[in-house]
Amino acid sequence: MKSPISCFLIDDDEDDQEIFLLALRKLDASIACSCADNGADALLRLRQDEAFKPTYIFLDLNMPGMNGKQCLTELKKIARLQHTPIFIYSTSSDMRDRVEAEKLGAEGFLTKPAQVSTLINQLSQLFLNYPNGRA
Repeated sequence: MKSPISCFLIDDDEDDQEIFLLALRKLDASIACSCADNGADALLRLRQDEAFKPTYIFLDLNMPGMNGKQCLTELKKIARLQHTPIFIYSTSSDMRDRVEAEKLGAEGFLTKPAQVSTLINQLSQLFLNYPNGRA
């Protein structure tokens, strides 16, 4: 029996959070997802709640305060997340952002699509390619 999937979305845009949650519900209602509005809040939660270990982390690049690249660097320092794939989830489609994020340890890069159906397809593929994160 496979483990339940849990996601952690770090994104300052409430509309983008809602779209992401909607896509997950349509894909599989059993997928749990928590959200943080910025990198600092996400890191605080992850550092304070040792039991919180999402299967996947999705991280926006363009956030006020701590941006996604800074947050990614800090996430990579948390030992219990060393096998948790972190995906950039951003409006950016700039190849430089992709390359830099991968150098910092991001597993992949999803450009926020215009259609919920496209996001559902992207997430479905991602979960197939990375079943239950990484062992």
